[in-house]
Amino acid sequence: MRRALSLLLALLPTSVSAAPAGYFDLLPYVTLETGDTWVSNGERFRLYGVQSCLRGTAYTDKHGQKRDCGEASLAVLAAYIKDTKPVCAPVVKKDGIAYVVCYATVGKQRLDLANVLITSGYAFAALNGEGMPYHVPYAVAEKVARDKRAGLWQFEDVQHPAILLSREVNARTKKVDQ
Repeated sequence: MRRALSLLLALLPTSVSAAPAGYFDLLPYVTLETGDTWVSNGERFRLYGVQSCLRGTAYTDKHGQKRDCGEASLAVLAAYIKDTKPVCAPVVKKDGIAYVVCYATVGKQRLDLANVLITSGYAFAALNGEGMPYHVPYAVAEKVARDKRAGLWQFEDVQHPAILLSREVNARTKKVDQ
């Protein structure tokens, strides 16, 4: 019996990896809404300082095919969640959304998931109402990705979502003023 117990204990993992205090695991079974927002247990979460491509907007791939930019951002976020098993911590809660920072583990390195998404070219630095980034280092990372033509930046017709969102706001404002 003792030998069987020893064998069983040897087969079990010796350490359990769990999120540190104040953090929670970002698990692959969450419901992704966009490349920066998801729902888990009825609660909405969004990566702080990040804007993914908008779903329903298009870019033209190298074969001349129109592709959904938002779906590309979403697919890359899903892959990073699956492959790096991020842990997240809440930053602020506003309008029913918990804004979070997440850290992905690649090898022995802990990387800021938002920064990884932005430098890979599949997300953008989110801008506030004055057009300034919520987190300046993300704007720097975005410029590096754009200069290297990483990810979505390799396609000529990709537009920063902030441009599209500001056009939408301006159009609504114009209609109200008329």
